[in-house]
Amino acid sequence: MAVNRDSNVYTIIFATIMVVVVGGLLAFVSMGLKPLQSANVSNEKMQNILQAIGIEETDGVSREDAGKMFNDFVKRRITINYNGEIVSDKTSEDAIDPTDKLDAFNINLRKEYSKYVKPIMNTYKGDDAKIQEALGASEDIHFPIFVCENQGKMYYVVSASGKGLWDDVWGYLGLNDNASAITGSVFDHKGETPGLGSKITEDWFQDQFIGKTIEENGAFAPIKVKKPGNELNEHQVDGISGATFTGVGVEEMLSRNLNVYYRFFKGNPEFTGTKIIEEPIIEEVLNDSTLINLNDSSVVLSVIDSI
Repeated sequence: MAVNRDSNVYTIIFATIMVVVVGGLLAFVSMGLKPLQSANVSNEKMQNILQAIGIEETDGVSREDAGKMFNDFVKRRITINYNGEIVSDKTSEDAIDPTDKLDAFNINLRKEYSKYVKPIMNTYKGDDAKIQEALGASEDIHFPIFVCENQGKMYYVVSASGKGLWDDVWGYLGLNDNASAITGSVFDHKGETPGLGSKITEDWFQDQFIGKTIEENGAFAPIKVKKPGNELNEHQVDGISGATFTGVGVEEMLSRNLNVYYRFFKGNPEFTGTKIIEEPIIEEVLNDSTLINLNDSSVVLSVIDSI
């Protein structure tokens, strides 16, 4: 039987078959490329973290090499909550499991900012106390810390996410061994204006942060992004001409996130090299021959046999 190729039925059947065949091929190709795409995303993140350390050995590291070098420099991956409590602590010996959502490497700061942080900030806009209370109460907001080591010296890479003029801005910052000064920085954005806000990814902007301090007189000092051309102090960098709102976004995200990290490091001196002075133990023997620690009478050191 001859097929009438000019009929509507033939056209509909032909179009349906083509949609099914082409759609199936595209889905097959997409599934096949997914592992490669995931590896590229992972390597890019490693590249940003390594570059943020701010050392010569990882300066300009390629995306491909970043995957090979990551564990050579990143020795621990720690996740804390807003209150500075550690919720995950992995070493370089622990493989990165994509299903472990609390692993610092898997923390999706942009997603957490959009889904949890921004609604809180909008709800309590102008009331910092309420914002901090709500952020501290959330169990969905995390802060990754990458403990890095090079030639016996410690560095800490932390990250931040916020809102620029049009969409998300984010970045990674390296901190020195006592978490008081910035050693390196990497910033990125989703949709800032080309030639203006997009310049936060350029070296001249990022390099300004190196050597800036986040501490003054023993307290947190936020980094300020100022209008270009003004005299700057140790907590300030030049903004970008024509990109005021992007600079405001960078300043806000750094202030909000670095304050959390600063409180964590100062509350956990084992990370920042601060020597903990141990109180000498004072002992006393009670009438029942029990030897106790007078620093803490609840601690019974031993029971002395009666003579």
